[in-house]
Parts: sequence; structure tokens; C-alpha cells
Amino acid sequence: MPVELLPETASQTAGPYVHIGLALAAAGNPTRDQEIWNQMAKPGAPGEHITLIGHVYDGNGHLVRDAFLELWQADHQGRYDAEYNLDKPFNGFGRTATTFDAGSEWTVQTVKPGVVNNAAGVPMAPHVNIALFARGINIHLHTRLYFEDEADANAKDPVLNLIEQPSRRETLIAKRCEVDGKPAYRFDIRIQGDGETVFFDF
Repeated sequence: MPVELLPETASQTAGPYVHIGLALAAAGNPTRDQEIWNQMAKPGAPGEHITLIGHVYDGNGHLVRDAFLELWQADHQGRYDAEYNLDKPFNGFGRTATTFDAGSEWTVQTVKPGVVNNAAGVPMAPHVNIALFARGINIHLHTRLYFEDEADANAKDPVLNLIEQPSRRETLIAKRCEVDGKPAYRFDIRIQGDGETVFFDF
């Protein structure tokens, strides 16, 4: 019997419908009682509490108002926890989205991560891993957020040092600031064009 070859399923971009199912508040929909969202660290979580905040820009420099981000990181001691539980004070995985209002910012409440060793045992600077989904992107983009006040660790980081041009490394460095008088870091993502953020293949 001959083998029947099935046609490939048509692909489509991630947006704008990702907000409807995974970013309910950003889409203006009622939220669920149990939601993986942007409070990765509750008030009782150990470590330095910080806010991550940023915009997403397209290749023309315009704000992307319906981008969706997933973030995962180590805790303040550099440990990853594979178990997600909304009752825990800290979970190393969270979600956020840009908004449709004038500010169109994404925000995350978390703790500053500690140093993590890579598979070869080499220490990596504190960082947050980010996956970006948006309309016009068929395959989500991976990048990293590093912290500008970790200059010594950043200079030795094996991943940052894979990027030959120092100006391109700077696209992965979040800038220290304050939000409501509390420590925060701003990390703007540029999908294309001038100052395009470095993205990684996985």
C-alpha cells in the first residue's frame, strides 16, 4: 500500500490572539483566579526585589502594543526551580505583555537573580531569559537581560563574550532606574532596525 503524504499545516504568526488566552488583563478580559502572570516574586520572597520594565519596538521604531513575553530565571542564589506553584513566594517563570494604552509597557515583579554556572561549569553573570512573541513573528525570539550594575560579571560572561561588537552587547544590558521609589531596570527590546536587540538561536 502506498504511503499517503499529508500536506503541511499552514503556519501563522503568534499575534494578536495570544493576548486573548494568555494575557487576559492586557487584552481587557476578566482574569482567572490561578494565573501565571508578572508577579514572579511575592513580598516574602528572599533576595533583592526589583521591577523589570520596558517597551518593544518594531523595525520602524514604533511601539509594539500587543507583544507577549515569557521570562525565566534563577533565584537570588543562582538556583533554578523546575516546580511552578502559585503559592510559593518565588517562581522563576512569569509572563507579561505590552499594553494597548499610551505607555504600552511591560512590567515584571521579581528578585535579582544570582550567578549560574553553564554546562561547562563557567559562571554566567546574573541574567533573565526572555522569549518574545508578537504578530509578524513566525517563531518566537529568544534573548537575555543582563544588569548594568554587574559590570565585572558581565565582562566575564561566556554568552556576552560571544558577541563580538561591544555596541551589540549593550542591547542586552538593562539600565538601573526607579519605579515608585523602588529599584527597577529598564530593558527595551528592538525587533529590527537601529539598535536591534541581540537574539539567540536555540
